[in-house]
Amino acid sequence: MSARDVIRHSLWICWKDLLEFSRSKMRLMMLVLMPLFMMVMIGFIFPSGSSISNTPIALANTDAGSFGTSFVQQLEIINNKTGMMKLTTATNFNDIKTKLQNSEVNGGIIIPENFSSNILAGKQGEIIIVIDQSNPQMSLTIESVLSKTVAMMGEQMAIYNLNVTYQVSMTRASSMVTPYNVQFKGIIPGEPNYFQFVAPGIIAMVVMMALMTGLPHAISYEKDIGTLDGMLAAPISRLSIILGKVMAQTIRGMIQGFIILLLAVVLFGVVIEGSILLVIALVILTVFSFVGLGILITSFADKEETATMVMMTFMFPMMFLSGVFFPIQQMPWYMQDLAHILPLTYATTALRKVMVLGADVPAVGTEILILIGFGVILLAVAVPMFRRAMSR
Repeated sequence: MSARDVIRHSLWICWKDLLEFSRSKMRLMMLVLMPLFMMVMIGFIFPSGSSISNTPIALANTDAGSFGTSFVQQLEIINNKTGMMKLTTATNFNDIKTKLQNSEVNGGIIIPENFSSNILAGKQGEIIIVIDQSNPQMSLTIESVLSKTVAMMGEQMAIYNLNVTYQVSMTRASSMVTPYNVQFKGIIPGEPNYFQFVAPGIIAMVVMMALMTGLPHAISYEKDIGTLDGMLAAPISRLSIILGKVMAQTIRGMIQGFIILLLAVVLFGVVIEGSILLVIALVILTVFSFVGLGILITSFADKEETATMVMMTFMFPMMFLSGVFFPIQQMPWYMQDLAHILPLTYATTALRKVMVLGADVPAVGTEILILIGFGVILLAVAVPMFRRAMSR
C-alpha cells in the first residue's frame, strides 16, 4: 500500500472520530467549558500574590505603657490606609488561640507586657505574631506581611527619634536608619501575575489530558464494541488506523489548548511576550511528545476502563510534579529529580519561557530537543506494540 493511500485512509479515520465527537452536544460544550472552569478555579483558588486584604487579625495589647498604645495607634493608621487587616481586640495569647480554633481570625498580634519598659531601657521591643498552623500557606503570607509592617513602623519611630532628639533632618535620618535601598526590576514590563504563570502550564496539561483520555476512548472503546474489528478487516493498513486516531485526538487537544490561550488573553489579561508562532509550534510539539505514551498504554489495556485508570495513574503525578501549579524549585530535591524525567515539565517550561519571558528558539532549544526525543522514543516503542496488540 502506497504512502498516499495510508495518508488518505488516516484522514478518513480521523474525520470519522471527529464527526463522532461533534455529534455529542455535551462534549462540544465541555470542550469550551472545561478550559474555562480550569482557568477560573486555578487562577482564583491558588494564591495570586504575597499580600493580604481585609484579613481577620486579633490584636492583644498587654503592655500598660505608652509605647504599646502608640504602636496600636500607628498600626491602625497604616491599616486604615492599606486595608490589610480586619482588626479585632483580644486580651491575651489564650484568647487569640480560642479565636483561631473557632475560625474567627486568621492570625494574631501580641504586644507583650514588657514592650514599653524594654524600649525605655534601650532594648528592642518585641512583637509576637501568632499564626494558624492548620493553614501554612496563609500563615507564611501573614508572617511576611506583618513582619514587614512592624519593621517599617520601627524605622518610622527611629527616624522620628533622630529628628526630635538630635535635630537630624528627616531625609538624613531616613538614610541613617535604612542606608540601603532595594529596587526590583523584571526583564519584561508589568507586575507578576499568577494567571501569567499558570496559563502555559494549563495549556500543556490540557493538551496532555485530551490525548491521554481521548486515546482510550478512541481505541479501547472501539475494541469493546467491536467496531475496531471492522476497521481491521477493511483493506487499510494498521498504520492508517493509528495515524487516524492520533490525528483526531491531536486536533481535539490543540483546539482545547488554543481555547485556553484565547481565554487567558481575553478574560484574564495574560500577555504573550514571545512569538505566537513559537507558542503554536510548542503546543504541537507537546502533542507529539505525549502521543507515543498514549498509544503505548492503550496497547497494554484490554478494556477502556483499564486504559483510563492507567492513564489517570500517569497523569496525576505529572500534573503536580511538572511545575504547572507550583515552581519546581520549591519542591524537595528528590521531587525535582523526578520532575526532570517527565515530558510535561519541559513542555510547561518552554511555554512559560516564551509566553512570560519572551524567549526565542535558542532559549528553549534544550526543551525542544528533549520533547522531540521523548516523542520519537515513545513512538518507536509504542507503534510496533500497538500493531501486535491489534493483531491478537
